[in-house]
Amino acid sequence: PGHELGVEVLEVGSGVANVAAGDRCSVEPYMNCGDCHACRKGASNCCANLKVLGVMTDGGLRDRFVLPAHKLHPSRSLAYEQLALVETLAIGCHAVNRGAPVAGENCLVIGAGPIGLATIEFVKLSGARTIVLDMNQQRLDFCRDVMQVDQTILLTDRVVDDLREATDGNLPDVVIDATGHNGSMSNAFGFVAPTGRLVFVGITTQEVTFKHPVFHRPEGTLLCSRNALPGDFTRIIRLIEEGQIKTDPWITHRTPIARLIENFPAYTRPETGVIKAVVEVSA
Repeated sequence: PGHELGVEVLEVGSGVANVAAGDRCSVEPYMNCGDCHACRKGASNCCANLKVLGVMTDGGLRDRFVLPAHKLHPSRSLAYEQLALVETLAIGCHAVNRGAPVAGENCLVIGAGPIGLATIEFVKLSGARTIVLDMNQQRLDFCRDVMQVDQTILLTDRVVDDLREATDGNLPDVVIDATGHNGSMSNAFGFVAPTGRLVFVGITTQEVTFKHPVFHRPEGTLLCSRNALPGDFTRIIRLIEEGQIKTDPWITHRTPIARLIENFPAYTRPETGVIKAVVEVSA
């Protein structure tokens, strides 16, 4: 575990110019090869040989490790916990870039977990009208009261009717599913307005199915969003530094690594109100 990281640079190798010892940095945890077809096209997030820290290889739950300097994104003003949030936000940033909502459009985000919340941040910045769908009223309350989205919808059997009411009968122009649940992803094909875009940022290992006419009639476009790109990290750090993204509401829990095993079970329970729990590791 440990792919969302805010770190201090302890030492640098010869020839490193983008960071120096003492710098605070966010880590871009996607270790790409640089040589495959995707990398040569600039799609390092889709590298054929990708290794993600904390997923395929050991991550950041240790006091020191070695990284390529170009995977470090420094900030002079952000705290470590803010820098640790950048990777989560980058997932949402990239998903919104894929769907490309604009002012005057309705954008539906399905799922108000951390990736959904990250997506919401960038839908709001796009100028599109932001609608959030979830089955957890507590999460929807957070979206309404703290994130100030335009509308929230609690999942019921009449969800399509609710979406039509929220969009003047048109359905959303962009739908971004952040649930990673195959049932939700399958249903999302029926939520898209004519010429709309459907983006899957959540991942499932199960089959996702739909009736072709449901998506063919509106001439919908299906997109997927995987990881993020270096430019997403640069942009997010700037937005946080400028105050356009507020990080305080995100960090609801903290624990030193020595108490992680003791505290971790509570972080898996939605009723505790956890959004993001920061694990503090000292070198």
